[in-house]
Amino acid sequence: MAKVSAEIIHVLRKTAVTLEASVQYQWGHMGACNCGFLAQEITQLTQAEIHRRALMRHGDWSEQLNDYCPIHGLPFDDIISELIEFGFDSNDLKHLEKLSDPKIIRLLPQAERTLLHNNKKDVIRYLRLWANLLEEELVNDIHIPAHVMNHSLLHLSPAVKAHAKLSPIIHA
Repeated sequence: MAKVSAEIIHVLRKTAVTLEASVQYQWGHMGACNCGFLAQEITQLTQAEIHRRALMRHGDWSEQLNDYCPIHGLPFDDIISELIEFGFDSNDLKHLEKLSDPKIIRLLPQAERTLLHNNKKDVIRYLRLWANLLEEELVNDIHIPAHVMNHSLLHLSPAVKAHAKLSPIIHA
């Protein structure tokens, strides 16, 4: 799965917002599909430019990801390289194109786990769920040693302590 970072979370959410506002969504268009919208956010290339580069070789995003080689110097491989350098991997992108990552799908209620890969609303929902999943992982990776927390609390003024919303366990 994608590298857990604030930048990845931000770009997923920004892609969802951009897609939601766009009337250009088209699953069969390499620059206006699920991965195409993400690629636009990261590379700042237009839909048309992404599509033009993709047409220099055969296949949809999944097929092009299977054929990806960073040393060939093909224009579409350069786009894929940017996405990978940003923190995604090829499986992330294949899953995004098909809305199929089991870790993300499991976040949905059982009755709603059948997402249509070419449905704009489902893509937006998938992107937001993915961002939420990564955000949860990021927050869970933050560890503040107890002695640091306790030491920090000792230095609060009585007025700040009175207004702070601290749990009773910490006040003790």
